[in-house]
Amino acid sequence: MGLVKISEQMHDNIRSASAALSRSINAQAEHWMRVGMLAELNPGLNYSDICQLLIRAEAAGDVLLSAQPDEAVSNELPVRAVAR
Repeated sequence: MGLVKISEQMHDNIRSASAALSRSINAQAEHWMRVGMLAELNPGLNYSDICQLLIRAEAAGDVLLSAQPDEAVSNELPVRAVAR
């Protein structure tokens, strides 16, 4: 486990969001990092699509790496994942 230095303003934003969403500060920061990573890797996905991918990966017990929306069939976005 490593340390990540962030600005005081970002830490305040994370603290506020974590309180509002009943998450720990670390869980909120990790959520934003996962969403941001998936958004960068898959610029065609919106926030709702990304959340659906995260939920499907969690239900399957997978660690989500990225999505491949160009291969979507029947509105299903395949998930590239590795088992935990």
